[in-house]
Amino acid sequence: MLIRFSVVLVLASGLAVSPAFAEGLKYVCGDKTELTATFHSDPGSADLVFHGSNERLTLPQVLSADGGRYAAASTEFWIKGNEATLTRGESRTTCKH
Repeated sequence: MLIRFSVVLVLASGLAVSPAFAEGLKYVCGDKTELTATFHSDPGSADLVFHGSNERLTLPQVLSADGGRYAAASTEFWIKGNEATLTRGESRTTCKH
């Protein structure tokens, strides 16, 4: 019974979204792109709002061996710790929050 309870606790804690992620994290990228990323757990997705433009993207979460990866068409936002890689077509830049 104790083992089953522990597994449920681990799974439940993995589904929760921290308040910082729910409010959005601001990123500044090497190519001067600035954006705010808001992460959602159900379903897994990231809303990207690009500063200085009206552009908004919602990217679904996709399989990743390391970090959180969100992608659709030719756009990918891959977070690992305090850094992220933003890929748009052939352009790739590193972002930090």
